[in-house]
Formats: sequence, structure tokens, C-alpha cells
Amino acid sequence: MSYRVLVVEDDKKMSEILVDYLESEGYQAYCASDGVEALSLFDREEIQLVILDIMIPKLDGWSVCRRIRQKSDVLIIIISARSEEEDKLLGYELGADEYITKPFSPKVLLAAIAALLKRSLAAPPPDTLLRCKELTINKEAYTAMLSGERLPLTVKEYELLLKLMENPGKVFRREVLITAIWGYDYFGDGRVVDTNIKTLRKKLRHCANYIQTVIGVGYKFESDT
Repeated sequence: MSYRVLVVEDDKKMSEILVDYLESEGYQAYCASDGVEALSLFDREEIQLVILDIMIPKLDGWSVCRRIRQKSDVLIIIISARSEEEDKLLGYELGADEYITKPFSPKVLLAAIAALLKRSLAAPPPDTLLRCKELTINKEAYTAMLSGERLPLTVKEYELLLKLMENPGKVFRREVLITAIWGYDYFGDGRVVDTNIKTLRKKLRHCANYIQTVIGVGYKFESDT
């Protein structure tokens, strides 16, 4: 299967390098040099992963990420020269699945893509449906439904919700969740868990209180409150 990847980058040389690497690995690559073109391509093609620069013309990467996430749970990797903590947190708040700071090795980017795709397409366990009142997770489809409506979750938000729902009442420390969801080699900001919990709660709407904060410890899933 050839995965469709949209590269949104206004640096022509960088874009060409990324496309060459992607195509050499069997991906089908599409290019956009500005935000407007990116959204147009995304709407026309069945894109499965977006590599998104932030500093692009016409419509910046933040806006592109926000608009894509409003209608799709497609994988999004932000690549940016902006390395401040606030920028990274904003990227995750807007729904990015990964944030890679420039300069970076294309091989590192390919490894990140492979890891995200592996997680999102991992073989489901025997029991594919997990239910709690009007909230349902389909492990086979990698989706979550609330009152019959599909929730626009990022991969990390989905995995956090699944981890918590599979262990109702159990309190998870932040560092445990980071290891379980982001992996042992994650060295980013520890607040990434808090950021993703915040956006997850917003999407859960009236069920936001299912995810409870245990002050000084971490989080747990509890629906009977």
C-alpha cells in the first residue's frame, strides 16, 4: 500500500529533498508551498499524513493544522525552526501528532512517520469495542465515538483515552503515560500529557469529567461520578 503524504513547505529545496526521500521509501508525495494550496490539495486527495511547516505564506501552519484537525484525524507532523517550548505546546494543542525542530535529518523524519503509521495501523486486540455509557472506542478502526458521533482525535489523544478507559479507576502518573504513549526515548516537555489531556477533554464535551485529575499525581478515568 502506498501512503499519500502531503508536504507543506515553502522552501523549494527542502521540499524536493523530502519528496525524494518519501518516494524512495514508497510513499506517494504531494507538495504545497503555501497554506491555501495545502488545504486545497488536502480536500482533493485522500491524504493520510501531513508534513507541515509553520512559516508558510498566505495561511500559516498553525491555521492549516487547526483547519485540518477540525475535519480530519489524519496524522500531522509539524516541522519548524521554531524551537520554543510555547511553540511545541501550541502545536500539540492544535492537534499535531509530532513536532520536529529544524534542522533535522530526513531519516529521522522517515523514522517518525513509520512509527506513527505503525501505531495507527497496529493490529487490534481480540475485543475491538470498548464502551462506557455513550462513549465507545473501536480498537480495530482506531476511532472513538461519542453519542454516535466520531470524535476528531489525534493519534496521541486516542491512545491516551484508550489507556485510561482500559484501566478505569487506576491513577496514572504523567511519566508513566509519557512512556506508554510517547515511548522510552521521548525527551520533550513533560507537560505534553497535560496539553493532550486538555484538548481531549474539550473534544469529549459533556463527558470531559470522565478524565479526572489526581492532584500531584496524574490522571484517571472514572465515569461514575
